[in-house]
Amino acid sequence: MVEVGNYNVLKVVKDLDFGLYLDGGEELGEILLPRRYVPINCTVDEELEVFLYLDSEDRLIATTEMPHAIVGEFAYLKAISVGKVGAFLDWGLPKDLLVPFREQKLDIEEGKYYPVYIYLDDESGRIAASSKVEKYLNNLPPEYEEGQEVDIMIFQETDLGYKAIINGTHSGMLYHNEVFRDIHKGEKVKAYIKKVREDDKIDLSLEKPGYQKVDGISQDILNKLKSEDGFMLVTDKSPADEISRMFGISKKSFKKAIGALYKQRIITIEDGGIRLVK
Repeated sequence: MVEVGNYNVLKVVKDLDFGLYLDGGEELGEILLPRRYVPINCTVDEELEVFLYLDSEDRLIATTEMPHAIVGEFAYLKAISVGKVGAFLDWGLPKDLLVPFREQKLDIEEGKYYPVYIYLDDESGRIAASSKVEKYLNNLPPEYEEGQEVDIMIFQETDLGYKAIINGTHSGMLYHNEVFRDIHKGEKVKAYIKKVREDDKIDLSLEKPGYQKVDGISQDILNKLKSEDGFMLVTDKSPADEISRMFGISKKSFKKAIGALYKQRIITIEDGGIRLVK
């Protein structure tokens, strides 16, 4: 099924001076791929992966350019302008993405970045965005396991920490006192489910919970040791802020990791630092 606001693989049916026409099926008919987007040596009957959207005159157009996000995804985009019908965001295509006033959580200001959800308007058939991101999150009880790896996008900072969108479906929280590196709104990173509460709220961690995280952290320490010729001026007695600055982890996690490496006789712990056993 051919989808507007998504990537589609379509067959070339006509080659004209101004571009190619692609087969959009019975529902959408032939779709223009303007000449500026046509790959070199492309011919009739060849299949192309294209993105479909409506241009400034509401004509269905295909492009080989990639937007920053597609329909059904969350993104962090810059506001280019504000007009009579809403705000317009840069999403990587010639036609900017509209956020109607009714879909703005707060008034959007030109030049600032905002987390948004991209959707297809049922009435107009146009692609639009909403900054009311929580409205588009899944309300069903989350089915995550503690320690499960997930993809997150940071979308809001609060007094407690950072709210994040989990796997494009649920909201979770990274607490300030458990984050040991700089993070920013719009950042997409790997995280881990720390806990799913009885009220279905989700706590997140940037480190693997429990002993699972030792393996990854231990490898980071070993990589750092190798880059430092086998010796580092840091131990389990080093200040927590120094450890956080070097590895982006808590002192507790660092001590657990080097303890595991020491038990495996991979490192020795000296008064002034840790040394890789040769």
